[in-house]
Amino acid sequence: MNIHILQHVPFEGPGSIEGWAEDHGHSITTTRFYAQEQFPPLDRFELLVVLGGPMSIHDEYRYHWLKGEKWFVKQVIESGKPVLGICLGAQLIAEVLGGEVHQGEQKEIGWFPITLDEGFLSHLLGQQMPPQGTVFHWHGETFTLPQGAQRIAYSEACVNQGFIYNDRVIALQYHLETTPFSAESIIEYCSDELVEAPYIQSANEILQNREHYGAINQQMGLILDYLATQR
Repeated sequence: MNIHILQHVPFEGPGSIEGWAEDHGHSITTTRFYAQEQFPPLDRFELLVVLGGPMSIHDEYRYHWLKGEKWFVKQVIESGKPVLGICLGAQLIAEVLGGEVHQGEQKEIGWFPITLDEGFLSHLLGQQMPPQGTVFHWHGETFTLPQGAQRIAYSEACVNQGFIYNDRVIALQYHLETTPFSAESIIEYCSDELVEAPYIQSANEILQNREHYGAINQQMGLILDYLATQR
């Protein structure tokens, strides 16, 4: 299987997704918008992954590739291919499917718990996931659920932490792909966001919580295993 990744900034890469692909013998291709790279034909990949980034999906005037990216993501979804969106990627998917992306009541940055939606727990994928857990967050905006989508999870700071649509499109507001290296990278480039607030941790708090990486990366693997069966 070939996985195609849409990457918005150099410091938010695929993290543990890369290791999962290597372990399973899958190849990865990437469109790096910051390097003005182009989209591949739809028949060149079987799974699309849309990564995060510090920009807003509404910043089309500044990031001119956003309009084309939204068009491409919509084409991939309509083709029936499985799609995974993370943070900004989840917000792009939400808008493409008719949801509204807006500023959240609270920024959520660091390690905070989520709870899986009761309805998602009965889904084939939800049955394999822990009902509660601490995951990595870095977002200020959030989304409403598109029509026909099943909410995946929620937290104290954010009512919609993710959704699944048509069993093969998964949008996650939080980061399960984060590794110690990728956490250090985003802190290096986005440390100005680490201000005192109820749901924002300091750089030290984020980096000291190393016990969570194994659990979130395992959950990312379960999601990728599931999506690989949907192609």
